[in-house]
Amino acid sequence: MKIFKKEPDFKFMNKRYLAFMLSGLVILAGIYTYFSKGFNLGIDFSGGTMIEVSFKNNMDENVLRDKLNKVGLGKSIIQRVGEGQNKFFIKSIKDVEKFKTEIKSDENISQHEKVAVVIKEALMTKEQLTEYKAGKLDLNNSSEKKITDLLTSNGILSDDAIDAAKKIISLRKNETGLINDFKQIEELGLKKRILKVLKEKTFLGDFTFLSVEIVGPQVGADLRKKATLATVWAMIGMLVYIAFRFRFIYGIAAVITLLHDVLISLSFILFFNIEVSLTVVAALLTIVGYSLNDTIVIFDRVRDNLKLMRKDNAENILDKSINQTLSRTIVTSGTTLLTVLALFFLGGEVIHTFAFTLLVGIVVGTYSSIYQSCAWLKIWERFFLKRKKI
Repeated sequence: MKIFKKEPDFKFMNKRYLAFMLSGLVILAGIYTYFSKGFNLGIDFSGGTMIEVSFKNNMDENVLRDKLNKVGLGKSIIQRVGEGQNKFFIKSIKDVEKFKTEIKSDENISQHEKVAVVIKEALMTKEQLTEYKAGKLDLNNSSEKKITDLLTSNGILSDDAIDAAKKIISLRKNETGLINDFKQIEELGLKKRILKVLKEKTFLGDFTFLSVEIVGPQVGADLRKKATLATVWAMIGMLVYIAFRFRFIYGIAAVITLLHDVLISLSFILFFNIEVSLTVVAALLTIVGYSLNDTIVIFDRVRDNLKLMRKDNAENILDKSINQTLSRTIVTSGTTLLTVLALFFLGGEVIHTFAFTLLVGIVVGTYSSIYQSCAWLKIWERFFLKRKKI
């Protein structure tokens, strides 16, 4: 498919130093941002506790932070999920050593699990906390097994207890994940004895933990190392492949271009304080593959034109090759960009960071295929091979 009626004749190589300057400024700004505030590491890499909590009533972020501040977690990251919803992500701080003596729970659970207990207690009202400390079960924050165990320990037959627990859990399968009042439980048609136990031994909290993710600091450090190695090995693999398919210098140019794409993408992640998680690393590896694909197409055309344009200089050959593949580059990048834009605006909070990273990567990858990959071939030809063609 062609966009232009006739082949364009843009002089891309004339702008190569301007492109180098622009990329260099962005990367330098990214390096400055990194040393001034660093990456916003997700729990995958930093270790910590990530909780998605849903509230029955309207909850203000400042009120929520005040509750956490009372238990020493005021510096936790709080992020509302969507607009008009009473759902939040709470990411705890990494340092939880101070909770060793504050939390009177099972000594066998990890420190980060203890942080989840502290957060749960901090969000309860005084009345609910009193009931919780007295041994009552919060039906909005209890698993099916805990509800079953409670009923069987109070003389309910196992089959009846399991059936009742399943029905109660099914009530929480709604948009908020909460049971609003005890009348909903009464309408389940449970036996009177079961209802009596539930009224005496349980209560309905004003919030529920929709998900709890816990990663220890050692695991986070290990994941950081593996993510870095994955990116490095991906680039080495690309270098070997392109060196085998073309020439070694093409591989060097491609790897420099890929490194450029990763650094620019990381810079924008720093600028917008995007949380770095495993999904972001997956997006970065996707960018590496995507950018290389377009670069290989251009390099393939360069190789063909070297045979057809023997009398032309390297700059003309490179410009000609880019112009010949420009329609393909625009169509491929444009259609991919539309898909990623749909993910970014309509995909929801879960894949927002993934879509953002891809969005930046596609734009940068398209730009680098035109202004970086071939430009580095020209640099090599000018300074290392003297007047010989690439």
